[in-house]
Amino acid sequence: MNNPTGKLRLGINIDHVATVRNARGSAYPDPVRAAKLAEEAGADGITAHLREDRRHILDDDIERLVAELKTPLNFECAATDEMLAIALRHKPHAVCLVPEKREELTTEGGLEVARQDNKLAEYVAPLRDAGCRVSLFIAADPKQIEASARIGAAVVELHTGAYCDLHAAGRFDERDAELERLQKGAALAHSLGLEVHAGHGITYDTVKPIAAMPEVVELNIGHFLIGEAIFRGLPDAMSDMRRLMDEARG
Repeated sequence: MNNPTGKLRLGINIDHVATVRNARGSAYPDPVRAAKLAEEAGADGITAHLREDRRHILDDDIERLVAELKTPLNFECAATDEMLAIALRHKPHAVCLVPEKREELTTEGGLEVARQDNKLAEYVAPLRDAGCRVSLFIAADPKQIEASARIGAAVVELHTGAYCDLHAAGRFDERDAELERLQKGAALAHSLGLEVHAGHGITYDTVKPIAAMPEVVELNIGHFLIGEAIFRGLPDAMSDMRRLMDEARG
């Protein structure tokens, strides 16, 4: 399922605007305002991760995002009964299932699909029937990719965190090996009819090799761009990321 226009989509994760807001327990900065600003600046979609402990995005944020956004909302959540009920109530464009632990600062590692494919298949089916595109956030592991296709997911989002961390640490041989693993994973997922997205930890320094993969049709980037936005504003931060993505694709 290649992107027919060839243009790589950019999704913006606005979770950490909510992190700053919640640090003071106030009403600002407003993550919905950030989402609408990203939308105006050309984002192809908005991602919001509603966690069990509500550490950043809150239920009211999801209500407002569904009501006010014109671009697709990617609702990121753990595969729990509570989150399934919320997703089925709001019916966002996409639901991305991720692993989640309370002690994590961010999502570490990909979802274990192969060992719980029966359970996840039961979770995916009602979302798919409700019209949501179901995405699974996974490592570029053939077993996980094949299981994702088997249970009926429409999309896999490949976890790029290890590649980005290895680059930042200057461990370039290991980085290149991880990049090759991502490339092979993207090719396998595409061959199985899955739409391929990628995300986690992507920066200006790491985006081009990921963006150059022809099977990848969407990058989801949050923490880095929200951090850049503190100094430069979100539209300018997004503009530079988009330029690098287009250069890699071109």
